[in-house]
Amino acid sequence: MKPWKIVTLIVLAVLAIIVVLQNTAAVETHILFFTLIMPRALLLFLTLLIGVILGLLISLYRDRRSKNRKTQSG
Repeated sequence: MKPWKIVTLIVLAVLAIIVVLQNTAAVETHILFFTLIMPRALLLFLTLLIGVILGLLISLYRDRRSKNRKTQSG
């Protein structure tokens, strides 16, 4: 992995940790028919985690799709 990518990931991780730690108050979260009470930090972390997972899945899907196109055309 290139050094600038590692530095970028570290900076983003530190910023995410700072934001999560600054938001520790409990909040009510409504998900469809359920109401959950959890610390805002946990809600932010779960949202971040879901976003990262979706980003990775989309990236993998696009990589596979482009590889399939190359093998079909070449």
